[in-house]
Amino acid sequence: MIDSTYGAAWAPRVLSVVRIVAALIFLLHGTQKLFGFPAPPPNGFPAVFSLLWIGAILELVGGLLLMAGLFTRPVAFILSGEMAVAYWMFHAPRNLYPTLNGGDAAILYCFIFLYFVFAGPGPWSLDAKLRRDGKLPAWA
Repeated sequence: MIDSTYGAAWAPRVLSVVRIVAALIFLLHGTQKLFGFPAPPPNGFPAVFSLLWIGAILELVGGLLLMAGLFTRPVAFILSGEMAVAYWMFHAPRNLYPTLNGGDAAILYCFIFLYFVFAGPGPWSLDAKLRRDGKLPAWA
Protein backbone atom coordinates (compact mmCIF):
# COMPACT_ATOMS: atom_id res chain seq x y z
CA MET A 1 0.00 0.00 0.00
CA ILE A 2 1.31 3.46 -0.89
CA ASP A 3 1.15 5.92 1.99
CA SER A 4 -0.04 9.47 1.36
CA THR A 5 3.43 10.99 1.74
CA TYR A 6 4.92 8.73 -0.93
CA GLY A 7 1.92 9.27 -3.21
CA ALA A 8 2.05 13.04 -2.80
CA ALA A 9 5.76 13.06 -3.62
CA TRP A 10 5.24 11.15 -6.87
CA ALA A 11 1.96 12.77 -8.02
CA PRO A 12 3.66 15.66 -9.91
CA ARG A 13 6.00 13.24 -11.68
CA VAL A 14 3.13 10.97 -12.66
CA LEU A 15 1.31 14.05 -14.00
CA SER A 16 4.30 14.63 -16.28
CA VAL A 17 4.29 10.99 -17.41
CA VAL A 18 0.54 11.06 -18.15
CA ARG A 19 0.98 14.31 -20.12
CA ILE A 20 3.85 12.85 -22.18
CA VAL A 21 2.08 9.56 -22.94
CA ALA A 22 -1.28 11.21 -23.77
CA ALA A 23 0.47 13.74 -26.01
CA LEU A 24 2.46 11.04 -27.82
CA ILE A 25 -0.64 8.97 -28.57
CA PHE A 26 -2.54 12.13 -29.59
CA LEU A 27 0.33 13.19 -31.83
CA LEU A 28 0.05 9.89 -33.71
CA HIS A 29 -3.50 10.83 -34.78
CA GLY A 30 -2.02 13.89 -36.49
CA THR A 31 0.84 12.00 -38.13
CA GLN A 32 -1.59 9.38 -39.42
CA LYS A 33 -3.88 11.99 -41.01
CA LEU A 34 -1.04 14.08 -42.47
CA PHE A 35 1.70 11.57 -43.30
CA GLY A 36 0.07 8.14 -43.23
CA PHE A 37 2.20 7.12 -40.23
CA PRO A 38 1.93 4.65 -38.57
CA ALA A 39 -0.75 3.68 -41.11
CA PRO A 40 -2.74 5.59 -43.73
CA PRO A 41 -6.05 6.99 -42.48
CA PRO A 42 -8.96 4.64 -43.28
CA ASN A 43 -10.96 7.38 -45.05
CA GLY A 44 -8.00 8.82 -46.95
CA PHE A 45 -5.98 11.95 -46.33
CA PRO A 46 -7.93 15.10 -45.48
CA ALA A 47 -8.11 17.87 -48.06
CA VAL A 48 -5.72 20.73 -47.35
CA PHE A 49 -7.37 23.50 -45.28
CA SER A 50 -10.43 21.33 -44.57
CA LEU A 51 -11.69 21.01 -41.00
CA LEU A 52 -10.10 17.55 -40.71
CA TRP A 53 -6.77 18.87 -42.00
CA ILE A 54 -6.81 21.75 -39.50
CA GLY A 55 -7.58 19.22 -36.77
CA ALA A 56 -4.63 17.10 -37.90
CA ILE A 57 -2.32 20.15 -37.73
CA LEU A 58 -3.59 20.85 -34.20
CA GLU A 59 -2.98 17.22 -33.25
CA LEU A 60 0.54 17.26 -34.67
CA VAL A 61 1.73 20.64 -33.37
CA GLY A 62 -0.30 20.51 -30.16
CA GLY A 63 0.85 16.96 -29.48
CA LEU A 64 4.50 17.97 -29.90
CA LEU A 65 4.09 21.02 -27.64
CA LEU A 66 2.26 19.01 -24.97
CA MET A 67 4.80 16.21 -25.12
CA ALA A 68 7.59 18.73 -24.50
CA GLY A 69 5.48 20.51 -21.89
CA LEU A 70 5.79 23.87 -23.65
CA PHE A 71 2.89 26.35 -23.33
CA THR A 72 1.00 23.45 -21.77
CA ARG A 73 -2.00 25.32 -20.37
CA PRO A 74 -3.01 27.31 -23.48
CA VAL A 75 -2.24 24.40 -25.82
CA ALA A 76 -4.24 21.99 -23.65
CA PHE A 77 -7.15 24.45 -23.64
CA ILE A 78 -7.16 24.61 -27.45
CA LEU A 79 -6.86 20.83 -27.82
CA SER A 80 -9.62 20.22 -25.27
CA GLY A 81 -11.87 22.43 -27.36
CA GLU A 82 -10.81 20.66 -30.54
CA MET A 83 -11.80 17.32 -29.04
CA ALA A 84 -15.16 18.68 -27.85
CA VAL A 85 -15.86 19.94 -31.38
CA ALA A 86 -14.68 16.65 -32.87
CA TYR A 87 -17.01 14.69 -30.61
CA TRP A 88 -20.13 16.80 -31.19
CA MET A 89 -19.58 17.33 -34.94
CA PHE A 90 -18.32 13.93 -36.05
CA HIS A 91 -19.12 11.30 -33.40
CA ALA A 92 -22.33 12.23 -31.58
CA PRO A 93 -24.46 12.48 -34.74
CA ARG A 94 -23.69 8.81 -35.50
CA ASN A 95 -25.05 7.40 -32.23
CA LEU A 96 -25.86 8.45 -28.67
CA TYR A 97 -23.34 6.06 -27.09
CA PRO A 98 -19.60 6.85 -27.31
CA THR A 99 -18.63 3.20 -27.59
CA LEU A 100 -20.88 2.90 -30.65
CA ASN A 101 -20.03 6.23 -32.30
CA GLY A 102 -16.24 5.91 -31.93
CA GLY A 103 -16.02 9.04 -29.79
CA ASP A 104 -14.75 7.57 -26.54
CA ALA A 105 -11.15 8.66 -27.23
CA ALA A 106 -12.30 12.19 -28.12
CA ILE A 107 -14.13 12.45 -24.79
CA LEU A 108 -11.13 11.18 -22.85
CA TYR A 109 -8.73 13.53 -24.64
CA CYS A 110 -11.11 16.44 -24.08
CA PHE A 111 -11.18 15.91 -20.34
CA ILE A 112 -7.54 14.98 -19.85
CA PHE A 113 -6.49 18.10 -21.75
CA LEU A 114 -8.93 20.14 -19.67
CA TYR A 115 -7.25 18.68 -16.58
CA PHE A 116 -3.83 19.84 -17.88
CA VAL A 117 -5.23 23.38 -18.23
CA PHE A 118 -5.71 23.45 -14.45
CA ALA A 119 -3.01 21.03 -13.23
CA GLY A 120 -0.24 22.28 -15.50
CA PRO A 121 2.49 20.18 -17.09
CA GLY A 122 4.21 18.72 -14.05
CA PRO A 123 7.90 19.08 -13.17
CA TRP A 124 9.29 17.25 -16.21
CA SER A 125 8.48 19.91 -18.78
CA LEU A 126 9.99 22.86 -20.61
CA ASP A 127 7.38 25.06 -18.90
CA ALA A 128 8.75 24.07 -15.48
CA LYS A 129 12.34 24.71 -16.59
CA LEU A 130 11.49 28.10 -18.08
CA ARG A 131 9.52 29.04 -14.97
CA ARG A 132 12.48 28.05 -12.74
CA ASP A 133 14.74 30.21 -14.92
CA GLY A 134 12.30 33.14 -14.63
CA LYS A 135 11.56 33.16 -18.37
CA LEU A 136 7.89 32.12 -18.23
CA PRO A 137 5.02 33.72 -16.32
CA ALA A 138 3.10 31.62 -13.78
CA TRP A 139 -0.11 31.62 -15.86
CA ALA A 140 1.53 29.94 -18.85
